[in-house]
Amino acid sequence: MKTLRSLVIAAGLGLAGLAPVAALADLSDILARGSINIAVPESFPPFGALGMEGEHEGYDVDVAKLIAADLGVELNIIPVSSNQRIPYLETDRVDLVISSMGANPERAKSIWFSAAYAPFYSGAFASADLDISAVADLSGLKIGVTGGALEDLELTRTAPEDAEIIRFGDNAATLSAFQSGQVDVLVTGNTIAAELAANNPNLSVDVKFIMRDSPCFIGVKKGNSDLLQWVNVFIMHKTLGGELNELSQEWFGQPLPPLPTL
Repeated sequence: MKTLRSLVIAAGLGLAGLAPVAALADLSDILARGSINIAVPESFPPFGALGMEGEHEGYDVDVAKLIAADLGVELNIIPVSSNQRIPYLETDRVDLVISSMGANPERAKSIWFSAAYAPFYSGAFASADLDISAVADLSGLKIGVTGGALEDLELTRTAPEDAEIIRFGDNAATLSAFQSGQVDVLVTGNTIAAELAANNPNLSVDVKFIMRDSPCFIGVKKGNSDLLQWVNVFIMHKTLGGELNELSQEWFGQPLPPLPTL
């Protein structure tokens, strides 16, 4: 004879079997509906922002366009701020997040990450004719950096004693000092250096070495294993084929560096 407890358990299992199960928008679902929703940066050039004609443009936007083209589906661009990236993915408002997002153990509790697709780093930049390849080569040179920034902390810790570190109050002043020749080397983020190079085509702004690397990864909702696998193949294909390098040259003014895989 069944006990009351066993009857309750059996009833609960029966109801659970009738409960609707939330469907994940995996690769087959995207192909079936003929469109993909991709989150891109709302206002973070050169990764993503509104252009002069009101169209979204940037490195991340172009990667999203390549993904939609390779899938053969329509692209729906969803602009997001930094704090919207993971919630939009978790609530199925987007299928992918391509928004200059770094991977870390805390974020990986909530979503899955692809292999890295874009560079994001702090580095040393100087004219092409200046022979620098490591922090030790800054010996005897004048280095411009924005005071209090992460780059300042790293530079202070690692620079040779005879390197002259000149700190400025903001990025604009730091960039101006490099443009005017007040400093020999600029230490800043690659996106800031890219914007400087784009706005001053006659200025030589070569990346000499990377001080702190934090590449970007594509976010995928947990459980969408087919989509994650496809995205990783896409990144490998576009890296080997040179398309990502072309985008890096266009938007960052630098070749695509080696990027980590997961």
